[in-house]
Amino acid sequence: MNKIGEIEIKVVGKSGSLELNPDNYDVRHIARILQNVEDLLYPNNKKDRPLISYDIQSGSVRHIFKTAAQYVIGFSAVLGQIEKTDSIDFLDLKTARAIESIQQLAQQKNYEFQFFTSVRNAVELSINPDTTFFRTENIWVDAEFYFYGILKDAGGKNKANIHIDTDDFGYLAINLDQGFLMKQTENLLYKKYGVRASGKQNIETGEIDPQSLKLVELINYDPIFDEDYLSSLISKAKKSWSGVHVDDWLSEFRGGYEA
Repeated sequence: MNKIGEIEIKVVGKSGSLELNPDNYDVRHIARILQNVEDLLYPNNKKDRPLISYDIQSGSVRHIFKTAAQYVIGFSAVLGQIEKTDSIDFLDLKTARAIESIQQLAQQKNYEFQFFTSVRNAVELSINPDTTFFRTENIWVDAEFYFYGILKDAGGKNKANIHIDTDDFGYLAINLDQGFLMKQTENLLYKKYGVRASGKQNIETGEIDPQSLKLVELINYDPIFDEDYLSSLISKAKKSWSGVHVDDWLSEFRGGYEA
């Protein structure tokens, strides 16, 4: 049986003139913490993650989470690195966004969030109105990507997008203009496509921001080997290369460099 560890996020502040406690702490703020804690602990592999249990206790407001001890140990190390570097740029994107969300709430409501774990009996990180745990914008640049997979969903009530299931990047939502879908005369679903998309990429880690992806082009994609098609391309290319001495061309292309 896995050993269990504990994480506490203590919220210190006021509700009007009263000190915070579970009876005057708004449910929206509870929901915000609950939405973020999964990304704090398991930013990448949510499908197979261990159970996370939750309790709220008094003493200001104490959010108590219990999960597998090895992940609590890892999270304690992450908290220590944030405290040491005063930065969240090194974090996975989802973890960084979760910290940013808590930082925004701290500034909006004048709250202090104190992080404890069962690894250490002390505050491991404090997020308050005076801290500035936000990502550095200049490490995210515009880039273009190609994704290949099966298109599983298309549409959206307010924002139109398509969802493509890829082997390399998982399940991705690609934003697009509703007009693109309106022009389609055939059903796009459950077929293999290539997706050319624009978005943001971290210049230090190469990480892609999945929320920034926008469709540039949808490419019909058939990975089946077509011998006749390949033969026709070779036949066309032969005409362009007729009269060219390959060894001489390679020597000139290499500029005298010998492999």
